Amino acid sequence: MSSLQQTVALFLGTFVSEDLTCISAGLLIRGGRLAWPTGVAACVLGIFVSDLGLWLLGRLFGRRVLSWGWVRGRLPERRLKQYSDWFERRGLQLVIAARFLPGTRLPVFVAAGILGRRADRFALWALLAALLWTPALVLLVAALGDLVAGPFQQFFGGGWQAFLAALLVFWVAVRVAPRCVTPVGRAQLAAGAARLWRWEFWPMGVFYLPLAPWVAYLAVRHRGLTTPTAANPGIAPHGGVVGESKFEILSRLPQEWIVPSVLIPSGPAASRAAHLNDVIARRGWTFPLILKPDAGQRGAGLRLARDASAAAAYLESYPHPVVAQSYHPGPFEAGIFYYRFPREPHGRIFSITDKHFPAVVGDGTATIESLIWRHPRLRMQAPTFLARLNGQADRVPDRDERVPLAVAGNHCQGTMFCDGAHLITPALEQAIDAIARRFDGFFFGRFDVRYRDVDEFRMGRGFSIIELNGVTSESTNIYDPSWSLFRAYGVLARQWSILYAIGAQNRRLGHSPSRLGRIIADARAYYRDRRVNLPAD
Repeated sequence: MSSLQQTVALFLGTFVSEDLTCISAGLLIRGGRLAWPTGVAACVLGIFVSDLGLWLLGRLFGRRVLSWGWVRGRLPERRLKQYSDWFERRGLQLVIAARFLPGTRLPVFVAAGILGRRADRFALWALLAALLWTPALVLLVAALGDLVAGPFQQFFGGGWQAFLAALLVFWVAVRVAPRCVTPVGRAQLAAGAARLWRWEFWPMGVFYLPLAPWVAYLAVRHRGLTTPTAANPGIAPHGGVVGESKFEILSRLPQEWIVPSVLIPSGPAASRAAHLNDVIARRGWTFPLILKPDAGQRGAGLRLARDASAAAAYLESYPHPVVAQSYHPGPFEAGIFYYRFPREPHGRIFSITDKHFPAVVGDGTATIESLIWRHPRLRMQAPTFLARLNGQADRVPDRDERVPLAVAGNHCQGTMFCDGAHLITPALEQAIDAIARRFDGFFFGRFDVRYRDVDEFRMGRGFSIIELNGVTSESTNIYDPSWSLFRAYGVLARQWSILYAIGAQNRRLGHSPSRLGRIIADARAYYRDRRVNLPAD
C-alpha cells in the first residue's frame, strides 16, 4: 500500500473509530510498515475533521438532535446548561478534557454547536486537542508495541492474528485507563463488568435467545408461530402484541376497579389541553396526573404532570393519543399475571411481581448523581435516572432526605422487581378472576395495580388497575435479583407453554390467529409513526 493510500485509509478510519485507527497506526509504525509522520498526520487530520463535523451537526440542527436516539442517551437536556457555563469559563479546557475522557467527545462537541460557540474558536480548540492527544497515543503505541505484541507473536507468529490481539489490548487500555481516575468512571466500569453476570440487565434479544428453540417447538406442536395471537380475541390487534390501545383495554374492564382514566385524542395541542382541563373540572380531578402514550411499551413516555403547564407541555411534545389518569399514590404497586383456559370456568394467578421503586437517600454532602453512581444497583441504570432528573442531578440532598428516582413501575425504567408469591391468596385470586372474566375475550395477560395496604390487598380489596397487558406480557417476577437464570427460564418456558395452549384452544373455537405478515407490518408502522422517544418519569 502506497503512502497516499495509507494516509487516506487512516483518515477515513477515524470516522469509524478514532481509538482503533490511532492504535492501528501505532502498531504499523512499530512494525516498520508506516512512517510515523504519515501516521500521525493522517490521524490528526481525520480526528480534527470529525470533531468539526460534530460541531456542525449541533449548529445546523440545534436542539432537534437531542431527540435522536444515538445522541439523546449521551447528551440529555440537563447537560446543556452545564456545558454552557463551562464553555463560558473554561472552553479550551473542556474541549481538551473531552478529547482525553472516553464518552465525552460527542456530547461536548455537539453541545458546542447547539450553544452557538464560534466556529473559528472551536476549530482552534479542537485542533489543539487533537494535536495533544493523537500524537501521544499513536507514538505511545508504537513505543510499547513490542512489549504488548511480543507475546502474541510468539503464540500466533507474525501474522494478522498477533496484530489484532495487540490492537484489542491497546484498545481496552485506552478505553479503561482514563475511567479509572474518577469515581464516576470507576463506577461505570464496575457496572459494565457486572452486566456480564447480572442477567436481569441483559439486552432483551440476548436474554430471550436461548428460549428460541422452545418457542419453535411450541409453534410446531400448536401448528403455527402466531398461534398466541388468538389467546386474547378481545384485544386488538393481535391479542396485544404491539400497538394496542391502553384506554380501550381499560374500558373493557369493570370501571369500579380501574384508576379513573380518559383518552386525549390526537389534535392541536391547545385543544387537547383544553379537553384535559375540562375533564379535570367535570370529574373533580386534581394534580398530579399520570400522562402516558395510549400505545406505548415498557413505560416509555410516562410522565407525572404536577400542574396544568406540565400537562400542556407534554401534550405539545407528544402529538399522538394520550391516556390521562388520576394519580394513585400507592405506595405499593404489583404486576399480577393471570391466565384462564377458554373451556375452564375460572382462571388462576400465575405469578405476582412486587415492585420496589428506586430512590437515593442523602448524606448532606454528595450530589444525587454521586449517590446514584455509588449504589451497586442504581449504577446499573444510571443513565436512565440521570436523563429524567431535569437539572437536579447536581443537587445535594439533605441528610436522610429520600429522593425518588422513578414513577413508572417498569424494570427498564429502574424499578426493582421481586417475586411476590407471598401476596397470592385465594381471596385475591378470586377477585382477579372475577374481574378478568368480565372482559369478554381476555384469557392471558398481566394486570398492573396500585394499592395502599398489603393486608387489604391480599384479601382482594383496596387495589386499582392502572394497566392491563396482553399476550406479550412477561411474568416479571423472573427479574427478582435473587433468582437464578435457570429458574427464570423455567418460568418463562411454562408461561409460553400456557400461552400457546390457550391460543390453540381459541383457534379450535373459531378465533383465527393473525398472519405473520400483518403483525410485522403493524409493528413496523408502530415503530415508524408512533414510537415513543420521551423519557419516562
